[in-house]
Amino acid sequence: MSPAVGDKLPAQEFPVRRVDLVRYCGASGDFNPIHWNERFAKEVGLPDVIAHGMFTMATAVRVVTDWTGDPGAVVEYGVRFTRPVVVPDAEGAVISVSGEVRSVREDGLLEVSLTATVNGDTVMAKARAVVRWKDAA
Repeated sequence: MSPAVGDKLPAQEFPVRRVDLVRYCGASGDFNPIHWNERFAKEVGLPDVIAHGMFTMATAVRVVTDWTGDPGAVVEYGVRFTRPVVVPDAEGAVISVSGEVRSVREDGLLEVSLTATVNGDTVMAKARAVVRWKDAA
C-alpha cells in the first residue's frame, strides 16, 4: 500500500561525535578546520566545532532512505540551513529528524518534508525530498 498525505515517517535521533566529523573530512576531502579544530573554530567566531552542512543534510535524509528501504528512491532533495550543528568535544550532538508525506504527485512521486533539530533548535528549514515509492509504476 502506498503512503498517503499526512503519513509520518519514523522519527530518528542521530548522535554526532567529533570523530564522525573527522571521518567525514576524509571522505569528503573538506578539511576546513572549523569542522575539527576547536581553537580555530572559536577564533573565527563560532561557538565550537561545527558539522559540515552536507554531513547534516546526509544524516537527515537517512529518515527517508530508511523508510523507503532504498537510497535510490530519493530523486530530489534540498534544504535550507538555519543554523550550524555545533559538536562539543565531550558530549557531541544529537540530530533529531522527523518527516511527513506532504503530497502525492500525479506522476506517483511523493513529496516528503523533513524537520531536523538539535537541542530543540531547527537546523534545517524547507527540507524536502521527492521519493519514488517502490509500489509506484
